Amino acid sequence: MDQTNIKWIGGMKFEALPPSGQSIVVDAYPESGGEEAGPRPSELIAVALGTCTAMDVIGILRKKRQDFTAYRLEVTYQWKEGDYPHPLECAKVTHIVTGRNIDPNALKQAIELSDDKYCSVGATLRPKVELTSDFRIEEAE
Repeated sequence: MDQTNIKWIGGMKFEALPPSGQSIVVDAYPESGGEEAGPRPSELIAVALGTCTAMDVIGILRKKRQDFTAYRLEVTYQWKEGDYPHPLECAKVTHIVTGRNIDPNALKQAIELSDDKYCSVGATLRPKVELTSDFRIEEAE
C-alpha cells in the first residue's frame, strides 16, 4: 500500500510528500487565508487527470511511430455550485498534438485506450464525473 505524508507548514500551506519523494506545496485561495504558495487541492485533480492521460497517449503515439514534435493538453472543468461540498461535475481534456503527418485515427485510438483502459485517475473519477476528450492536430512547420 502506498503512503503520502502531508505536513502543515503554516497559514493554509501544506507540504505533501508522496512515495516518489518529490514534495509539493499546496495552498488555499487568498480569500481563504492562502498565500499563493502552490496549487489548490482542487487544481491538482485536473493536473492529475491531464498528466495521467498524457503519459498514456505519448507512450501509445510512440509505439504507433507518430512523428510528433509537441504535445499539450487543455483540461477544462466545472465544480458543482451551491452548498458545500462542491464536487467535480465534469471535465474535458483536449489533446493538442503538433507534428508531421499525424494520423488522426492513431491519435483518436491512443486517447480512447487511455480513457477506457489505462488512465487510473480517469477511472477513479469516471463513476461520478462526466469526462470527455477531444483532440486537435497542428501540422509542424
